[in-house]
Amino acid sequence: MINKNQEPLTHHEELRYSYLLKNLHYLNEREKLEFNYLLQKKNAAKQASPRQASQESYSPPQKESTLSVYPNPATRRQENEWHSQAPANVGENGLPEYPRQARTSQQTSAVKRQAKKKVPKTKKKRSKKGFKRVLKWAGLLLLVLMAGMLFMFFKGRSDVTSSKGNYSPAVKEKFSGKDAKDGTNILVLGSDQRVTEQSTDARTDTIMVVNVGNKNHKVKMVSFMRDTLVNIPGYSAGDGYYDLKLNTAFNLGEQDGHRGADYIRQTLKRHFDIDIKYYVMVDFETFAEAINTLFPKGVKINAKFGLVSGQSVDSVQVPDDLNMKDGIVPEQTIKVGEQYMDGRTLLNYARFRKDDDGDFGRTKRQQQVMKAIVSQIKDPTKLFTGSAAIGKVFALTSTNLSYSFLLTKGISIASDAKNGIQQLTIPQEGDWVDDYDQYGGMALYIDFAKYKKSLKQMGLR
Repeated sequence: MINKNQEPLTHHEELRYSYLLKNLHYLNEREKLEFNYLLQKKNAAKQASPRQASQESYSPPQKESTLSVYPNPATRRQENEWHSQAPANVGENGLPEYPRQARTSQQTSAVKRQAKKKVPKTKKKRSKKGFKRVLKWAGLLLLVLMAGMLFMFFKGRSDVTSSKGNYSPAVKEKFSGKDAKDGTNILVLGSDQRVTEQSTDARTDTIMVVNVGNKNHKVKMVSFMRDTLVNIPGYSAGDGYYDLKLNTAFNLGEQDGHRGADYIRQTLKRHFDIDIKYYVMVDFETFAEAINTLFPKGVKINAKFGLVSGQSVDSVQVPDDLNMKDGIVPEQTIKVGEQYMDGRTLLNYARFRKDDDGDFGRTKRQQQVMKAIVSQIKDPTKLFTGSAAIGKVFALTSTNLSYSFLLTKGISIASDAKNGIQQLTIPQEGDWVDDYDQYGGMALYIDFAKYKKSLKQMGLR
């Protein structure tokens, strides 16, 4: 059976059929058989009605016509060409055999191509050149922005290292960092002593580990309460004795060759099985300076406090350490609610612990402050001024962070912050037993196995 989607006659058969039809009255017996064969084949494919077929079928003329069927010599030459295409091979039934070449392979495809509206090649070339030109300028603009950011970063750093203004570069501590299993863990410490000066009496009330560059593409943040009881080999009463506070490790490390950050790293590894690669230690004054430089209008934050003596409050009085004079620390009033805080106010807010939540409330506020800073530092308008501020802060901060890490990971960290900041406080509120350290100070005894599991589930290893 002939497929309806196919042409009934091949290209050669169609030409032959057309010639025979035009010379219908002049066909010999062999050509008549040939015409009827092609006609039947055509009608069978088209499923033509008997009436339609009979109209085209051959019927011998009653009288031989003396008129020529060719209208002009040119048409005659064309018909002779068609006639010359008659098949040379004859089959067993006496009918001609035609070439099997399909009509659609050349003629039909050519017609379709001509029917389509062609797009000028010059127009295509012009559009490609325009696209390449846009890419070229976009790449050039990106390079200029990167160069500008790098210039401002090193300018800010140079302002400190060259002793311009009232700045002194921070002292870098010894830190034996190790790679984490997923992403990079950075220890963040807040010191009450200038990191530009080596002091054996330095203390820290901010102990935080920030995980960046992980497979979840999120910033993960864990705060450790400074009064958590730990065991420090060589200083505790013995193995299994949890009799020293976590922030005591920092003070002991500072006395041992200014290795406070590394002592904290070792203590966290021993008790929570966390590997930490880098550390960042900022003193109070540097923190305030950094905030004021990065955020001239302040950091937007929703100030929250716990109950004070069992009563809710609209504002609190917080110690204003940076404005201490002659040993007297003034107080600053901070209202509850959304507001913009400058560096000094943000520092005082993060350090406050005189509400009923105590150290736990302070730790939560420190996380809130850190989250607000990370979330708002992505402002594109800070590309240049922000780079200078980061360079200045980098010089004022005691850290082992490398330039290559900042350049390769800085943008991705800001991008990951958009996906959310996962937070955890150790221990969680009320999840501890009140105890005393070896000096008789109030401290917190916690279940380390429980929090090891929590950190593992969080992905900080």
